Amino acid sequence: MWGAFIAFVLSMLALDIFALGGSKSHKVSIKEAASWSLVWVSLALLFNYGMYVYLKDIIGEAAAMTKSMEFLTGYVIEKSLSVDNVFVFLLIFGHFAVPEQYQRKVLLYGVLGAIVMRIIMILAGSWVVSQFAWVLYLFGIFLVITGLRMLVAAEKEPDLEANPVLKFAKKLLPFSKDFHAEKFSIVENGKRVFTPLLLVLILIEISDVVFAVDSIPAIFAVTTDPFIVFTSNIFAIMGLRALYFLLADMANRFHLLKFGLAFVLMFVGTKMLIVKWVHVPTNISLMVIGTILVSSVAASLIATRKKAD
Repeated sequence: MWGAFIAFVLSMLALDIFALGGSKSHKVSIKEAASWSLVWVSLALLFNYGMYVYLKDIIGEAAAMTKSMEFLTGYVIEKSLSVDNVFVFLLIFGHFAVPEQYQRKVLLYGVLGAIVMRIIMILAGSWVVSQFAWVLYLFGIFLVITGLRMLVAAEKEPDLEANPVLKFAKKLLPFSKDFHAEKFSIVENGKRVFTPLLLVLILIEISDVVFAVDSIPAIFAVTTDPFIVFTSNIFAIMGLRALYFLLADMANRFHLLKFGLAFVLMFVGTKMLIVKWVHVPTNISLMVIGTILVSSVAASLIATRKKAD
């Protein structure tokens, strides 16, 4: 199953890059973004069904259904938390005034880097949890605190120029002032210099590390199975670019979603903390998370419509 899934991911990346022009600069339309979003969600659901059918004859129907529900709940958590990435991507692209036709390539490299980092973090996290079960309580405390911090800072925008990694990169490497198509570096006056697009990519990768620190512990509240954790994470990451271009022009309509995501993190963290005394079934967790997300989206749409009127 590991081999088949990794082969699937590599083939989809190759299809995107070489067959569908994923590395070519062009402005992504709403129609294209919606189509790819539908493709990725459909593939995740098909994968979940296929996993259920495959496992049913191996571990029994009840256990297979449990694994299937764990994947679906984990995927919903990861997909919803990835929306927060979209807000940060918008902030980064807007800060550096990145032309729309260059954004797709940056996100492509960002996804490739994110996949590698997620693999490392998931395998390390799974090993730690398997060796030290009490770590799950630390994850729970961390998620509750993170959720509370998100509630407080939901309306605040981070100061990108104050990022220490960005400051270090500017001191270490020579940068040009202007973009040069999609190039990350050019030769200028006989010297190799880097374009602002590299700074954008660095911030994109840093933001994914930060979000992975939140999202990976969250899914351990649903399952400690490294295969479920890995596959649900990767499906969410693979669909992140399409989600960004789908929501980019209307992200301001979903400004209350950040509050919903904060409550999701607090719910998941609380579930991890009380697991010894109260077991919350996976299907109940899925219902609660879904209710929080749908309510925050509906509240956002109602609030922005009233504001527009």
